[in-house]
Amino acid sequence: MATPRRTITGSRPPLRVPIAFLCALVLALLSLCLLAAPRAAEAATFGVDSPIPFALFPTDNPWNTRVDTAPVDPNSAAYLRSMGLTTGLHPDFGTTWDGAPNGIPYVTVSGTQKTVPVSFDYADESDPGPYPIPSDAPIEGGPSSDGDRHVLVLDTGNKKLYELFAAYPQSDGSWKAGSGAIFDLTSNATRPAGWTSADAAGLPILPGLARYDEAVTEGVIDHALRFTVAQTQKAYLYPATHYASSDTDPDLPPMGLRVRLKAGFDISSFSPEVQVILQALKTYGMMVADNGSNWYVSGAPDPRWNDDHLSELSKVKGSDFEVVDTRAMQPAALVVSAGGDAALREGQSFARSGSFRDEGADTAWTATVDYGGGSQALALAGDHSFSLAHRYRVAGTYLAVVTVHGNDGTVGTTRFKAVVRNVAPHVRAQRPAVVRPGVVLRRRIVFTDPGADKWRTVIVWGDGSQGRRPFGRSHSFLLGHVYHRHGLFTVTVRVFDRHGGSGAARFKVRVRV
Repeated sequence: MATPRRTITGSRPPLRVPIAFLCALVLALLSLCLLAAPRAAEAATFGVDSPIPFALFPTDNPWNTRVDTAPVDPNSAAYLRSMGLTTGLHPDFGTTWDGAPNGIPYVTVSGTQKTVPVSFDYADESDPGPYPIPSDAPIEGGPSSDGDRHVLVLDTGNKKLYELFAAYPQSDGSWKAGSGAIFDLTSNATRPAGWTSADAAGLPILPGLARYDEAVTEGVIDHALRFTVAQTQKAYLYPATHYASSDTDPDLPPMGLRVRLKAGFDISSFSPEVQVILQALKTYGMMVADNGSNWYVSGAPDPRWNDDHLSELSKVKGSDFEVVDTRAMQPAALVVSAGGDAALREGQSFARSGSFRDEGADTAWTATVDYGGGSQALALAGDHSFSLAHRYRVAGTYLAVVTVHGNDGTVGTTRFKAVVRNVAPHVRAQRPAVVRPGVVLRRRIVFTDPGADKWRTVIVWGDGSQGRRPFGRSHSFLLGHVYHRHGLFTVTVRVFDRHGGSGAARFKVRVRV
């Protein structure tokens, strides 16, 4: 049964409110609005429906430089194999994921935004601030995230970018972070050599994000993007300034490595916004910025993204890319030369000379060299030359890096591979032996090997028996064997190194009374 409506009847007089009370009420409401206004202006849109009104960095900055006609890196094939030829692109951005905006958010503030202090775990490589962070600035992954927790603040009034890694707001209004960096968006200056930023590579994050306002609203992305790979090399390429690996494998991608989608890849069947992203990857490419999952492309979250369309990126595989040789992008103020790749034998001494030229304002220089096992100081002569010398004791492929630092902050780097081939052990010849049955035959075996190896040996005694033994770094060992019957036997002693090389010697043993 329907519930009847209540009808109020009677002759209650109308409510009369004094004019003075109404005026006071209006003034109070206006005061509340004025008090609330600065808070609302702190972080109104968080980068959603808030196009950036100017270019991030000058037009000749690496982020804004086209690479569609740049040469292919000589090591492109090896780099791509290490990143996964059959792995597809993954959009690490979109609408929401796991209850939080999906991607790396950013917030724009005016030049009058209140600044707050920030403390850092890596203070020696962080810009001290203070930073103009709104109290409600968005955190990557949400307030309770246990991920990278990036906070990006774009000061549109002063054209500066403030970025934090592992950022946590504190009860007193300050922030605590793992690291932080401030970028002047009117300058091409990089971080100091060896410094991180809010990103592992020492790069800014915001310029490398795919943003909805570009891909959909404007229909063009005119800058490089940012992506991650699972394993990186202990090295970085301009404009990166920091590595986050101890692995010196020269076929792993260094931080700052730039790839581009091959020109012949057909993008016509993809959704319009995905075509815009793929065209940007053809024209501007993308840079390795952090360790993570292979081929994860970064972007800013936005509820207007179509996640189904973005998932089409998985159809683009690692084999559809090529690595760009970006050496020509590095400012020419300081150029270092040390020759090309070297082919050596295990244990061979390596020596060559190199030089540098400085077209900048430097008046003093320091240098380091890393032959593949750690950095060390390198002496510079007055004529800007230097000498390299090293002995590689173990076979393998090494990446040698020479870095010269000028006193005005310029840095020049050159690198080359040292391919060291294995040299097999050589076992010294043995004289024949005569021994009686039941008596121990003893022989000391001596061999040579220029490598710093560990070895093992297999001894075939010729009477149907054999022995095996590993041993350490000594180049000799003692054999012992007992023959129980008469005859002439051939003994074979073979020494193996850990790279599969081997050498052998044979000698005769006559057993008689």
